[in-house]
Amino acid sequence: MAVELFNNGKHLCLMFDDLMSDEADIAVQSNQFLIADNGHGALLDPGGNMTYNGLLLAMHNYFPPKKLEYILASHADPDIIASVNKWMIHSDCKVVISKLWARFVPHFCSIGNIEGRITSIPDEGMNLTLGQSNIKAIPAHFMHSEGNFQFYDPISKILFSGDMGASILAHNEACTPVENFNAHIKNMDGFHRRYMISNKICRYWVNMVRQMDVEWIVPQHGKSFKGKKMVKQFLDWIELLPCGVDLMSQENYRVPM
Repeated sequence: MAVELFNNGKHLCLMFDDLMSDEADIAVQSNQFLIADNGHGALLDPGGNMTYNGLLLAMHNYFPPKKLEYILASHADPDIIASVNKWMIHSDCKVVISKLWARFVPHFCSIGNIEGRITSIPDEGMNLTLGQSNIKAIPAHFMHSEGNFQFYDPISKILFSGDMGASILAHNEACTPVENFNAHIKNMDGFHRRYMISNKICRYWVNMVRQMDVEWIVPQHGKSFKGKKMVKQFLDWIELLPCGVDLMSQENYRVPM
C-alpha cells in the first residue's frame, strides 16, 4: 500500500512501507519513496531484491516505471540500492549518489549497463531538476555512511532523511507518523547510538536543518516526524545524544579470549 505524503495535483510524494511482509522475520523494515512532478519521476532508496517486485507493481498505479528518470540513493547499502540493476534494465533512469560511492554502484549492475548513467554528488550537495521542481541533495556525511546524502523536497517541505530518525518497528507499524515522541524514543535510541558516528556530527546536522523550512522528516526505516513541533522534538533529542565513537573505549577493542 502506498502512503500519500503530498499531492497538489502536479507534485506527488509517496511512501511504500509494507513491501516486505513475506520476509518480515528476517529483514529490517524499510520505506521506499517516489517523487513525481509534472510527469517526471524519481525513486528514493528503492531497496533490494525483496522490495523490487512489490515496488514495481505498486508504482504502476501512480507513475509508469519505464519513465523513471532517477534513482536517488542516500548511500550504497544493500537495503538502499541492491535492486538498482533491475531498475536500470527496466528504465533509462540515472543513479544519483555520493561521489564516494559512484564507483561502487557498478558492482550491483550487469556489465555495460551502467555506463554514462551515474551522477556523482559532490560533498557539498547539489540541486537536481525534476520536472518543474528541484530536489536538494543535503549533506549527511557519517550518518551513518561516510558518503551520505538526504533529499529535501522544497514543494512538500519533506526531508527524506535516510537513516537519521530511523526506528526499529514491525513491518506494519511505519505507515503513520509519531504521535508521542517520548514514548517513541525507545524505538530509536539503540539504533542512533550505534549507527550515528558522533554527537559532533549530529549537532552539525541539526544546525543545518534548523535553517531549512522542514515540515516533515521521513526516515528510511520506521515512523516519520510530521509538523514543526515534532520536527523540533527530534532535533532537540538528537542534538544531545552521545553516540558512535563517543561511546567507544579500549574495552570495545580487545582480542577475544
